[in-house]
Amino acid sequence: MTNPTPPRTVVRRAALAAAGGAIGTATRLGVGMLVPGALAHGAAIGVLVANVLGSLLLGVLVARLPSSDLRIFVGTGMLGGFTTYSAFAVDTVALWETAPALAVGYVVVSIALGLAAAALGLRLGRRPVRGSAA
Repeated sequence: MTNPTPPRTVVRRAALAAAGGAIGTATRLGVGMLVPGALAHGAAIGVLVANVLGSLLLGVLVARLPSSDLRIFVGTGMLGGFTTYSAFAVDTVALWETAPALAVGYVVVSIALGLAAAALGLRLGRRPVRGSAA
């Protein structure tokens, strides 16, 4: 049996995730404003861009950084706030109501691109950094 995480550590990590989440959420809003437009019937392109980019960056982070406070701040906080499953789900349901075939395509494309981006991020993150000892 493992020892429970000390309360101070829980509070510190929660604060790191919250601070990172605030930055990530604001950044996602910015992406949504910079990438205006939607697929026909309302599925936001910005949500797709944020989710795919976030998957790529999280892959790099996970491959490069061991579990640490920085990984909690950036990965759980910033990238967790930047990516958005809930907006993806709501967009998909709204799209389904008016264009079911387009909704299915949106889901397939979103998942395929997200998985490909995560795989690429992990691969890029595992490459040795130039100038470092291998």
